[in-house]
Formats: sequence, C-alpha cells, structure tokens
Amino acid sequence: MLNISLIQIQYLIALDEHRNFIKAAEACFVTQPTLSMQMKKLEDELGVLIFDRSKQPITPTSIGSKIIHQARTIFRETGQIENILSEFTGDISGSLKIGILPTIANALIPKLIREISENHPNLKLTINEGLTKEIIDDLENDRLDVGIVSTPVKHNGLVERNLYTEKFRIYAHPDHPCYSKKAWEATDLLEDKLWLLSEGNCFRVQTINLCLLPDEKLNHLALTYESGSLQTLKKIVDFEGGATIIPEWEASELDDDSLDNLRAFRADDAGRAVGLIYTKFYAKDQVINRLEEMIMNCLPRYVSENKNLKIIES
Repeated sequence: MLNISLIQIQYLIALDEHRNFIKAAEACFVTQPTLSMQMKKLEDELGVLIFDRSKQPITPTSIGSKIIHQARTIFRETGQIENILSEFTGDISGSLKIGILPTIANALIPKLIREISENHPNLKLTINEGLTKEIIDDLENDRLDVGIVSTPVKHNGLVERNLYTEKFRIYAHPDHPCYSKKAWEATDLLEDKLWLLSEGNCFRVQTINLCLLPDEKLNHLALTYESGSLQTLKKIVDFEGGATIIPEWEASELDDDSLDNLRAFRADDAGRAVGLIYTKFYAKDQVINRLEEMIMNCLPRYVSENKNLKIIES
C-alpha cells in the first residue's frame, strides 16, 4: 500500500495551483525546503515525476495531471468527514469560503457579515470578490465552498439556489438629454455616454442585452471603464456626464444627493436574478440552508417583494 499523507496531498494541490514552489509554500504556511522535500518524497513513493521542473512555471507531467486530479478528489472527500460531523451535531462552525460578484457584494456583504458574526461567531468566514467564471473555477478546484452570482449560470457540475431578483435602475448626470424624464426607455441611454463595466462582468452583458445594443452602437456610443466597480462608474457619471445602470439594491444605498439622479425604466419589469451556486459534492447542506436564510434576512423589503420580473441573462 502506498504511504501518502494528507499533508503531501495538500502541498501537491497548492503546487499545482501556484506552479511555483515558493508561492505554494507561502500558501501552505511552510518553508519552501519543507514543501520541496515532501514533494520529492511523494514522487519517490509513487515512482514517477509529477511536475516537470525544467519549465517555468513548472507544469504537471502527463501522469502528474492524473495524479493531481485524483488528489483533489481525495482531499475533497476527506473534508466531508468534518461536514458530516457538523450536520450531526447541528453546529455551524469551521470555515466557509464565499465567492461573490462585485456588483452584489457592496450591498449585501456588510449586512451578511453582521448576520453571521451575531448568529454564528465560530464560523470562520472568507470572502473573495471575482467574476463568475473565476468563481466557478474556484468552486471546481475546491478553493471556494459557495458562490453568490447572477443566475442562471447553466453549469452541469453546479447546484443553483435562487435567492432574489432585483430591478435595474439608471444613474444619470443632470446634463443628460433625458434627465428630465422620470421614466426612461432603454433607447434613451443612447442619447449620451453610456458607461459600462469591463469585459467579463455579468452586469455589463446584462446592460447590453437590456438595451439591445448592436455592435456598431456599442462601439460608437458606449464607453467602458476597465473595472468591476459600480461605485467608480457612478463617480465617472458625476464628473464626466452620461449615464450608467446599477442594481436596485445598490441604488438604494446611495446618499441623498445621488438619489436625485436615479431614474426607472418605463416598463420597470426587467431585472436580474441572484443565487447561490456550489458543487454537487459539497455536503454542508445545513450551512447552505443557514446561509440562504441569513441572506434573505439582509434583503430590503422592496427587493424581497420583487415578483415576476423579466430576467435579463448574462
């Protein structure tokens, strides 16, 4: 029988993620010689080279890729023992690693942190902002437990739970040609600069789909700021004019002066869906259920009462 430790498996996974011995050692809170020694022992035990060290960054060998894939499965399944015990005892503790879209985080996360700290002080929370594709990749590679994203994501390996839907709001500069209108058509956004998030952001795609922007209009009229920050786009509108689109919950967090610059769409029936995503292997059903409850407790009433919206997908 092979003599392989869980520590070696953990180091192996870290080395695959970072493709660098120093960075992998830092991620595991050990010295680089310690990690290198354990990797050498593992390769000697298996009788194969897992990584090609002649390349920079190092890369897995053909057999190494298969070993790493199995190592991830072993590490994930070992972690389920803790999950089973938590389910049995009813204790919400341990760690919870959440990935979330920046366009959701600003309104939700401060309230969610308070909910968790007040109700489950023994739960160690780690929150990372990222794009949907990054969150999915981190879920698949066990770097995250759960994602909070715009749904649907339509990914076969993930479970989705709907949380809430929210409408879109327009934030416009007072000099915008359509500023005097209290309710806008989507085409009104094309009367001046339209500020969008960068490529890869779901909310950028939803804005384009909402406005039915053809490529030629997009290239000539839409200006893109390379950031995931809606707060930055709002400030650009304040200084440079034009308009941008923000989610309803985010809009409600604006200061009183900024609230005057909000406009609704005439139909006011379009919005986005927000939900939880996690892998089918994640066994902490109790944690997921409780997280869902706490998120729902954070929602303002007007968001929780949104029904029958036309969901603009990304």
